[in-house]
Amino acid sequence: MRTAEASIAASLDADDAIDLVLRDRLVTPHYQPIVDLASRSVVAVESLARGPVGSALERPDQLFDAARRAGRLGAMDLLCTERAVECALSSATPPPLLFCNAEPAVLDQPFSPRLLELVLGELPFRMILEYTERGLPTVPGALLRVAGTVEACGNGIALDDVGADPMSLAFLPIIEPEVIKLDMHLLRNPHAPATLETCRIVRAAARRTGAVVIAEGVETEADLRTALALGATWGQGWLFGRPVPIEALDLSGAARFEALRPSRPGFHQPAGTPFEIAAARGAPRAGTVDAVVEAVTRMCAAVGPDDAAVVVASCDDPEVVARIRRVLDTVTSPGAYVAVTDPAPAQPAPAEIAVAVIGTDGAEAVCLRTPAPGTDQGELVRSGNLPTVAAVGRALLKRLA
Repeated sequence: MRTAEASIAASLDADDAIDLVLRDRLVTPHYQPIVDLASRSVVAVESLARGPVGSALERPDQLFDAARRAGRLGAMDLLCTERAVECALSSATPPPLLFCNAEPAVLDQPFSPRLLELVLGELPFRMILEYTERGLPTVPGALLRVAGTVEACGNGIALDDVGADPMSLAFLPIIEPEVIKLDMHLLRNPHAPATLETCRIVRAAARRTGAVVIAEGVETEADLRTALALGATWGQGWLFGRPVPIEALDLSGAARFEALRPSRPGFHQPAGTPFEIAAARGAPRAGTVDAVVEAVTRMCAAVGPDDAAVVVASCDDPEVVARIRRVLDTVTSPGAYVAVTDPAPAQPAPAEIAVAVIGTDGAEAVCLRTPAPGTDQGELVRSGNLPTVAAVGRALLKRLA
């Protein structure tokens, strides 16, 4: 049925219609259940935004496309999250966990006062902010900043569409989400070599970090069996229910246990410089800039032409930066994220060189506290310990926020 709001929206141009939706908060979330595959008990719901019923903005893709064209994407993203929480709170039986999607293009915006009020309140459920893997190579620093805010509030994060882009696999040790959501194409191609490799990496990450693995697109009993075989413990799809308004969702039998690991405030925003982080876990020794360049050359040579990897570096010496950039340019895999974080006035780099290379089957970091004037010797730390290298990577990537 066409709503009065939809009729009004239809009479306006696209920009004015978006203004109306934002002003009058004309977003109604629908919720899709997420279940434990073993028991089929509902363990969470995911909120999916809908615009005014019967309007051209009802579908979420059209709603967000119109908001993007109107330059209001950030405001629309915040409104959808606010409405997801508000409507979930209105339910007589709140969900155990509430998954909300975050738009990668606007991750660098601060939370709205209303969203902060909701998140900082005593919610009867834990929120899981869901990031698509599309956001990893575009705004990794902003993602880490937002993840830090979310975790500080006692909530968690999920990485969506894992496997759609091989690069997302290399980011897993850096992000360490509470939830890993497998892209639905993996379920449709369970025997493909890429699927088997992706699921091997995801299972290893889940064992190491305690993350929960969700299979999306579970539509049949055969899909459910495939999801279990791929290593998923939770599932989402039409077999368990389509998205509906919160009042139409039966949550009376929802599992009320806390299945996710506790939040880890500070994890995504590590204190200290990359050198200090590495040195806290391994004793420094004498080293030179040449030794760093040699190590980075070896590390980058280990990244194959089809490997997923995160390669990130920082240095405050332009000449050394140029040398390191030449080495990093040899990494040509389309699944590799390569970045050099330059010093900025708001966040100057310390007098050190730091490089981290994180792949799906190994990681290494090299950090040098640069030599004092008149000497070519500095303090050098190398590490092949994955948690240490990932922490160095986070310290470098947060400068990109």
